[in-house]
Amino acid sequence: RRVMLQLKGTSRVSGLAVAVANPSPPQGFSPGLKCPNDGFGVYSQDYGPQFAHCNETVWNPLGSGLSYEDFHFPIFLLEDANETQVIKQCYQDHNVPRDGSGPEYPLCAMQLFSHMHAVTSTVTCMRRSSLQSTFSINPEVVCDPLLDYNVWSTLQPINSSGKVAPEKEVIIVATRIDSHSFFWNIAPGAESAVSSFVTHLAAAEALHKAPDVQSLQRNVMFTFFQGETFDYIGSSRMVYDMERDKFPLRLDNIHSLVELNQVALRNDSVLWMHTDPVSRMNDSVEVQVKNLLDILRNSSTGANVTLQEAGFSQPLPPSSFQRFLRARHIPGVVLTDHKTAFQNRYYQSMYDTPENIRVQYPEGLSPEETLDYVTNTAKALAEVATVVARALYQLAGGANTTSAIQADPKTVSRMLYGFLIKMNNSWFQSIIKPDLKGILGDVPQHYVAVSSPVNTTYLVQYVLANLTGTVVNLTKDECLNPEKTPSSERELYDYAWVQGALDPNSTSRVPYCVRSTVHLSKALSPAFELRQWGSTEYSTWTESRWKEIRARIFLVASKELEIITLVVGIAILIFSLVATYFINAKADVLFSVPRDPGAVAY
Repeated sequence: RRVMLQLKGTSRVSGLAVAVANPSPPQGFSPGLKCPNDGFGVYSQDYGPQFAHCNETVWNPLGSGLSYEDFHFPIFLLEDANETQVIKQCYQDHNVPRDGSGPEYPLCAMQLFSHMHAVTSTVTCMRRSSLQSTFSINPEVVCDPLLDYNVWSTLQPINSSGKVAPEKEVIIVATRIDSHSFFWNIAPGAESAVSSFVTHLAAAEALHKAPDVQSLQRNVMFTFFQGETFDYIGSSRMVYDMERDKFPLRLDNIHSLVELNQVALRNDSVLWMHTDPVSRMNDSVEVQVKNLLDILRNSSTGANVTLQEAGFSQPLPPSSFQRFLRARHIPGVVLTDHKTAFQNRYYQSMYDTPENIRVQYPEGLSPEETLDYVTNTAKALAEVATVVARALYQLAGGANTTSAIQADPKTVSRMLYGFLIKMNNSWFQSIIKPDLKGILGDVPQHYVAVSSPVNTTYLVQYVLANLTGTVVNLTKDECLNPEKTPSSERELYDYAWVQGALDPNSTSRVPYCVRSTVHLSKALSPAFELRQWGSTEYSTWTESRWKEIRARIFLVASKELEIITLVVGIAILIFSLVATYFINAKADVLFSVPRDPGAVAY
């Protein structure tokens, strides 16, 4: 941070090219804030002021805040090792002083092209875009709000276009699916996002396999929020919709909330349970929270997971649960691998990679073998998913033994490989729609972006449908148009015609129809619908539009050679002008046509 701020403070720096450190910095690196999402959680001067602004606990002590600094010059990340070596070699050959003297010309130079259209702030760029859209036939938008979709499903089907009955109670399981780093579109998020939503998906699959889930007293809603890194975009939008009856559930329907946060870096298999000390001052909330904690502890019996309470005076870590508490006192718990400060040394960093959560594979495995290889990390996350699934079963009113509820480590392994190593794998290919196969890039990243849905949203949607849905015997036309089939119950279920696995005897696939309760809901900050672009209640993050981003290297001549070239050029120009003048003046002589000697006049 110190070096970057020094560069920011000088006018001599026109751009910066950064090479990836390999291996990751052992001391840690986090360009995020020390107090993530500060000001947009539940704690404020009106609610738990002693916990506001991380006064009690600094959650991300390694946070430098670099991602939130305004640099007036472009900063490029050099990902390709070969291109990086070419640039370094050019510098070594031409710019390094030799024998104690200064560098000799020509010198190696690099030009960065990164023109951004937006200026100043969200308020300014959104106002300009709004004016353009109002008065211009061909409006030029200069920035766009961050937006995507939340993914959600329920254990028991509900009418996605209707309203859940007021007396029906629902348990919400929540996690985030987005991450962020200093550089655009580089957001691996292994610990900050992937570890938690993979565990969430595995718990959903395990719970759906219980035989009596359709008769449970309470329903369970599995929720995956987008845009949480940027001041809780997804969760604040869902709460906003619930308050205004724009969502099937109301806040009154919520019985309790369980959130999975960072869970991959546990010490001694300890999983910490965080609760809100302010809402627990309410007697009824306190009773429900204690019951929730007891059920979680009991669910860990026989599993390699030890659940401990972080402490009554300990505030909630940055979590989606805080946005629900802003609207209503809801009993809830946030599960993490840290009691106080994050275990993650690379929070909101490009170094939050599979290696950060100890995902390792033996050498020599084929892609298919790697996909199915069960790592120690997968086993550990499956244990957490098992505990969560068993606890949800009991919270929902299940009376049978929970020993049969077990998360599958192989499924967790496949998800870790797909979301961290290679999205374009055989399993992901088989569970998505044919027209979506283009989303399967090689390098996974989990940035929310402005074009939606992004790859992560689509894949979480179809993985959840695959793990919790049912294969139904419908033709392609019936699956794509379920309203034509009287027994489809279109208002309760979503239908997807997916590619299927490759036929072993040919190169074609065997597609099929999946029926599930998976749905999408908009994850756009309410600030943009309310046109409150300077809001301090809701997230107001936007992304600038830009022209082509590129760079080039070339050799720069010395000043003397440039002057000589200029003088010679001017001399040639003057000579050309003079020559042209005289040639034009004598054109009748120089270009006269000789008479034909055969033509004689009499």
